[in-house]
Amino acid sequence: MSTIEQDLINTIDRIAEDFCSRDERERAEKGEWPEALWQALTEVGLTSATVPEEAGGPGLTLDEAMAALRRTAYHALPVPFAETCAAARLLVAAGLSVPEGALTLVPVDAAQPLELAEADGQWQLSGTARRVPWGGQCAATVAAARFDGRDMLVVVDAAACRVASERNLAGEPRDTLRFDRMPAIAATPFDRAAQRLAEEGALVRSVQMTGALSRSLEYALQYANERIAFGRPIAKFQAVQQMLAVMAGHVAAAGAAADFALDHSATQANRLAIAVAKARIGEAAGRSAEIAHQVHGAMGFTHEHNLHWSTRRLWAWRDEFGGDAYWQMQLGKAAAAVGPDALWSFLASMSVEEATGISQEVIA
Repeated sequence: MSTIEQDLINTIDRIAEDFCSRDERERAEKGEWPEALWQALTEVGLTSATVPEEAGGPGLTLDEAMAALRRTAYHALPVPFAETCAAARLLVAAGLSVPEGALTLVPVDAAQPLELAEADGQWQLSGTARRVPWGGQCAATVAAARFDGRDMLVVVDAAACRVASERNLAGEPRDTLRFDRMPAIAATPFDRAAQRLAEEGALVRSVQMTGALSRSLEYALQYANERIAFGRPIAKFQAVQQMLAVMAGHVAAAGAAADFALDHSATQANRLAIAVAKARIGEAAGRSAEIAHQVHGAMGFTHEHNLHWSTRRLWAWRDEFGGDAYWQMQLGKAAAAVGPDALWSFLASMSVEEATGISQEVIA
C-alpha cells in the first residue's frame, strides 16, 4: 500500500467517525440526504477522486481512488461515492466536462433503451430508467442512449424526473426516472456506451464489496473471540475456526480478483477482467455474509448489531450491474467461443489484453 493510499484511508476513517454515526446511517435509510458527510468528502477532494489533474481533479491513480472507495464501503458510508467515481471516469473518457456535485449512472436495460433526439440544436432524452442509484438526489445523471443508430453518452439533471423511489436491501435509494424529451446538459457519441457504463458500474460494485467483505470478516473474528461458550471463546472450537477460515479464503480471493480488474482497467474498463472480478466477488459476498451471520448466531440478525450494515450491502451490491451468475455466463460464452483446442491457453496462457479481443465479441 502506497503512502497516498494510507493517507486516503486515514482521512476516510476520520470522516466516518465524525460524520457517519449510527443515527446518520438510519436517517439516510429513511431518505435524508447526508449533507454533512458528503460535504466533508468534497472538501478533501475525494468526490473527484477519478478526475485527472488536467480536468481539475486531484490526479489520483485508479488504485488510489479505488482504495478510497473500498474504505467508504468498509464504513458503509450512505452516499453515492461509487457512482460518482464511475460516472466521472466515463465523462472524462468521452471528453465531457464533469459536473460538480454527486453523480450517478442509469443501469442499462437492453429491453428498454433510452433514446436521444435533437431539436433546435438541443439534445433531448426520452425513456424510462428504473432502479437508478440515488437518482433523485444527485446533481447529474449519466446514461447511455441511442441516436440515429449511434451509441451516445448523455448527461441530464434527473432530479425533476423522479416518478417513484424504492430502496435496495441496504436501504439505498433506487429511483425510477421518466424522461420525456428531457433537455440534456451534454451528449456525445461514445463507442459501446451501454457496455462501458455497465462495466464501470460492475467495477465499482466489485471494489465496494471487497470493503464490505473485509469489515464483515473483522466483525466475525471479533465476535468469535469475545463470545464465551462452555468456558472458552467460540473461536477455539474447530467448527467455528473452519467457518472463519473459509470466509477468510473468500475475502482474500475477492481482493485478488478486484486487484486483477483494477490492474487492467487503469485507462479503460477491461471487460474480461471485470467479468472475472464481479463473478468471483459476488460468489464470495454470498458465502461470506452467510458465514458471518452463522458465527454471530442470533445476535447477528438483530438491528442493534453493526454486522447488517455490511452484509445487507453485500447482498444488494452483488446483484447490481450484473449478478455473479450473469458474469459467469459471459465468461462461459467467452471460453466456448475460443473452442476446445484453445481453451487451456485462454484460461492459463493468454494475456488479458489478448483475451479481451475475444470477449468483446461474445459478452453482451
